[in-house]
Amino acid sequence: MFARPYFSPRATTLVPLRNAPVTSVDVELYFDPRVVVKHLTRGLMVVATAAALLMQPVAGVGFVQAQEAAQTPTIPGLSRQPTPAAFDALMDPNDAVLLLLDHQTGLFQTVNDIDVATLRANTVALAKIAEQAGIPIIYTASEPDGPNGPIMPELTEAAPNAIYVGRKGEVSSWDNEDFVKAVEATGRKTLIMAGVWTSVCVAFPALQAQADGYKVFAVMDASGDVSKMASDAAMLRMANAGIQPVTTNTILSESHRTWNREDAATWGSLYGELVPEYQAVAESYGRAQEAATK
Repeated sequence: MFARPYFSPRATTLVPLRNAPVTSVDVELYFDPRVVVKHLTRGLMVVATAAALLMQPVAGVGFVQAQEAAQTPTIPGLSRQPTPAAFDALMDPNDAVLLLLDHQTGLFQTVNDIDVATLRANTVALAKIAEQAGIPIIYTASEPDGPNGPIMPELTEAAPNAIYVGRKGEVSSWDNEDFVKAVEATGRKTLIMAGVWTSVCVAFPALQAQADGYKVFAVMDASGDVSKMASDAAMLRMANAGIQPVTTNTILSESHRTWNREDAATWGSLYGELVPEYQAVAESYGRAQEAATK
C-alpha cells in the first residue's frame, strides 16, 4: 500500500519526496504524513475484515456440528452416545418402516437361492423384531387372488399390527399410490425391505425409494429369487445405487443395540428363535451359572 503523491506550495508540515527546484511554480512533490497514516489504517482494516471473513466458515462448521449433536436422538443404555455421523451409520429403528413385499405362497415355489423354510422363518422373525422395536409394518401383494397365491399366513400371526395394502397389478409396490401414501403417513425415512422376488419385488421399489430420498436396507435372507445369479445381480445393482444389503440378524442387532435394557430377555428370545444355536449357547450358560451357585 503506497501513499498517494501530494502537491503543496507549503513545505512547513510536509516531508519532501525529492528536493528538485521547480522554476515555473514554487511547488514540490511531497508525501503527506496524514495521508500515509490514513492509508495504513485503511489497509489494516481490510486485513482485519479479511481475517474475520476467513474465520466465519470455521465458526459456522462448529455451529452446525453443535446443532447436529443437539438434534441426534439419545440411545438409552449406551455408556457413550454416538456422534451424529456414527448414529447415521447404523439403522435407526425409530425412523424405520418394515416393508414386506409379495411373500406369497405361489411365488415361494419358484425360489431357488435360499431354502424356502428358512426364508419363511426369517420373514416371521423380521416381523417379530419390528413388532418388538416399535417399527411399523406394511405388507403387500400384487395379485393375492392370482397365480402368485395368498400371503403366507404366519406373517399376520407374527405381526398383528401390520397394515396390508393391496395393489392393482403393479409389479413395483412403489408404483402403487396407496402403498406409497401408507409409507409417507408414517413420517419415517428409513425403509427396511424384504420380498419375493429379490430382483423385482424388492429391487424395483428399493431403487425408486432410494431415488426419492429414502434410506433403504434390503434384507437378503428374508427375500428369495429364482436363482442365486438373479439374487446376486440384484444385490449388486442395489448396492451400487446406495441401498444397503443386510441380513435379518443385522436388523435384529441394530434394533436391539444394547443388553443394558429392561426388555433384554425378550430380545434374547428373538436371537434364539432366529439362530437356534444361539439359544443352545444361552441354555448352556444358564445351566453353568446355576451349577456355579450350588
